[in-house]
Amino acid sequence: MAKRFPVVAAATLLILSGSVGTASAHGSVTDPPSRVYGCYERWGENHQSPDMATEDPLCHQAWESNPKALWNWNGLYRNGVDGDHRRVIPDGQLCSAGRAQDGRYAAFDAVGEWKAAERPNDFTINVYDGARHGADYYRVYITKQGFDPTLHPLGWGDLRVVAESGPAEPAENTEITVNAGDRTGRHIVYTIWKASHMDQTYYFCSDVIFEGR
Repeated sequence: MAKRFPVVAAATLLILSGSVGTASAHGSVTDPPSRVYGCYERWGENHQSPDMATEDPLCHQAWESNPKALWNWNGLYRNGVDGDHRRVIPDGQLCSAGRAQDGRYAAFDAVGEWKAAERPNDFTINVYDGARHGADYYRVYITKQGFDPTLHPLGWGDLRVVAESGPAEPAENTEITVNAGDRTGRHIVYTIWKASHMDQTYYFCSDVIFEGR
């Protein structure tokens, strides 16, 4: 039976069994896939294919920029933020967690047509926690209607909080149910995961196209 944790903004947190990929440390949003996990999922086993340049140009750019970012798809975090996310992570650098890990993930801040997952407005986020860190909280934002991530860099002012959880016990997969309201079209879902084992915070951009229903 799934465990439930207190949440606000009508989000529901469910702890599930199972695993994603082969990584054994840290984690990521795997559904809808974060930019870094999505690129790894699509091309990790075929990262030398010339097709990537035409079929998935922003992922190709990321692989060319720093392949270590893709092999470390589960390491997009910062230490010592102390909850002050806006101070530590500047506008335009949200998808790289403020150029975390010496800028390893900088390519994921690129503006353009990232591959986007189609979702209904009531949808579920899956956070994979391979190291079983647990969480002090999860916080989910979605870009406001009218923001176009293919033309503009993402800033804090472009986001609206749609869900937030309380503490969650360690589990390999955590689901958060989210309602996107009346949003339609392309958006960024931005998930903050504050791990409970230390002051370590993860930041994920997921590109989504909402169906408006």
